[in-house]
Amino acid sequence: MSRRMSQAQLAGPDLSDSYVSLIESGKRTPTPVVARLLAERLGCTTEFLLHGIEPRQRIDTELGLRHAELELYHGDPAAAADRFDDIVKAAGEDNAVLAAHARVGVARALEAQGHTGRAVEAYERLRREAAAHPERLADLPLVVSLCRCYQRAGDRLRARDLGGHALDQADRLGITEGDLAVELALALVETESGLPYVERVLAATGVPEAAADQSSEVLALWQASVAAAEGEDSALAVRLAEDALSAGRTARIAVRRARIAMHWARITADAENADLDRANSLAASAAGVLSAFPGERAEHARSLVVLSHVRLRSGDTESAVDLAEQALDLSVSIRGTTAAAAHLVLAEVALSRSHDAAPALRRAKELLDGDTTAPSRETAQAWRRLGDLWGQAGDVDQQAGAYRRALEAVGIRVHIPGSTTSSAMLIG
Repeated sequence: MSRRMSQAQLAGPDLSDSYVSLIESGKRTPTPVVARLLAERLGCTTEFLLHGIEPRQRIDTELGLRHAELELYHGDPAAAADRFDDIVKAAGEDNAVLAAHARVGVARALEAQGHTGRAVEAYERLRREAAAHPERLADLPLVVSLCRCYQRAGDRLRARDLGGHALDQADRLGITEGDLAVELALALVETESGLPYVERVLAATGVPEAAADQSSEVLALWQASVAAAEGEDSALAVRLAEDALSAGRTARIAVRRARIAMHWARITADAENADLDRANSLAASAAGVLSAFPGERAEHARSLVVLSHVRLRSGDTESAVDLAEQALDLSVSIRGTTAAAAHLVLAEVALSRSHDAAPALRRAKELLDGDTTAPSRETAQAWRRLGDLWGQAGDVDQQAGAYRRALEAVGIRVHIPGSTTSSAMLIG
């Protein structure tokens, strides 16, 4: 149309009008020879004819995508969102696959910034696009991302429903290794569902091992890629950006695996006939991995609390106290459930030694009261445990109040006149 040519003129003596029409409608794919012939007559490159983008534009766009991913993983998620959005606008309708992948990047960047509601909306739109155009987007990664986001937003039922849907797909395909399996296992263990699958992934990947923080290498390669792009060596810039992403991938996977191990240990430590040796091994490995990454201080503190709880269940009170104090000393900015759980360990040890547990219990309550994150099962369990310990300390009023808050954390509002066993059972 832009060349003002009819189908007959484009077909020329070599092709039929009907064949050109079938190519235009997407019902036929031209052979390389035909593609070159059509490109010559249209006065464009074969690359543009097949992909809707010129070779230089294509490599520059690939470079833009990689730099946006580097910004997402190792830089500023807000800047990453802007970069991905620019690619969406540049790609337009002529390159729907590229635009779709960039929109996924926008959703991930929103999630990384903590804009969970907007991320959910973006992922839901992408799921509808994946249903309409499966050749552009895969559904399973989007379902895993939505499961994770709904869990963080406090909609545990929706998160578990999506987790079950993703699990069905993964089981059907036999996926237990690789990035997607690790992401799914992490999403499932955070919702405390699909634990047999989580165990299969843990068995396939093994105990998390310490990994070096490659941040300096990633940044050096990223800077080299930017310099190559400024020197108009786009091909080299893409290669260097890919090397930077590859250097950071090992650390990202190690952190995710460590978080899976930490959650598994936390969930199973209180189970009947719990395998405390395995829980201890996984929690200790998780703490070791997370300690290597300065950017994971909050998760490292959380892993130390989990490990202290496992040690407490194993009867090693000295180690439990030491680990809980390490978690509290790790950062003065630790708030909410993590720090409260550390104080609950200290309170439980104090009670076991017939010491005064009230100071630790009061501090735990203050931290839970000040927790501004969305209510979760983990929060409810912390309140319930606080109630149990207040009961052991002999303060029935504090016990009843803690049980009431535990029920409210899971969406149940009820007046509890005093300490009751049934209130604890509802949360268990």
